Amino acid sequence: MPMSKKKSLGKGLGSILGEVAEAYEKELPQNEEVVEIEIDQIRKNPYQPRRYFDEKALHELAESIRSHGLLQPIVVIEDIDGFMLIAGERRLRASKLAGLKTIKAIVAKVDKNKYREFALIENIQRENLTPLELAQSYKELIEEYGITHEELANIVKKSRTHITNTLRLLQLSDYAQKALGEGKITFGHAKVIVGLDEKEQQIMVDSIIGQRLSVRDVEKYIQNKKKSVSKGTKTRKNEIDLNGLKTRLTELGFTAKIKKDGVLIAFDNDEEVKRFIDLLK
Repeated sequence: MPMSKKKSLGKGLGSILGEVAEAYEKELPQNEEVVEIEIDQIRKNPYQPRRYFDEKALHELAESIRSHGLLQPIVVIEDIDGFMLIAGERRLRASKLAGLKTIKAIVAKVDKNKYREFALIENIQRENLTPLELAQSYKELIEEYGITHEELANIVKKSRTHITNTLRLLQLSDYAQKALGEGKITFGHAKVIVGLDEKEQQIMVDSIIGQRLSVRDVEKYIQNKKKSVSKGTKTRKNEIDLNGLKTRLTELGFTAKIKKDGVLIAFDNDEEVKRFIDLLK
């Protein structure tokens, strides 16, 4: 009987994780798998999950590489067109900025059908992805293998809560996602505002940036807003109840007026008072 996509998880992602670990075990300079490759021969990985590169951080890394060399090699695979980058695009970009012509690389032996998964897993484990890039990587792995949040958490050694909270970031409005991607709001801010509607998210993002609000500030603001909405709903309900009571009293022949604290009943004589009391019995 053919094995289902979900059942192949252990041999799929599991084997890829093993290949990542094996590749990095071979990063000692004396190992023949670590070679110097001409940078011009390396092409970008089309499955690279990273979308944003901090230019300032790249220049800082380039300066470090000029001074101390590249301490951790990149990972590539060899094919008929030369080499394709599997992991380490940030290091490759910084090496180009540093003016290097060659770069230290691990030539990994990876099945062609696993390029995408290898790149996703390696970047999740070893690259400093932004929260949104991480969320997209998690989403792709879950959809590709049909696994649960719990199963993915066990694979990438994270908590299930972390996986779920990270995936929720994909529900943010485009405006909020842009602010998060540019580092204008934090992962903590994003987790708090993700449940708001699009307009409210934009208002909160602008407030966070303009007023330098902490995560706690945002939490308190949203909590107070919810209480205010709840109180307003309760007040409107009470108003409706008072109107209903006034109408009923009028139908019974009593003179009633709505006041701030309730309903005022005006009795013309003792007989009306007695009739009212009898109705309450």
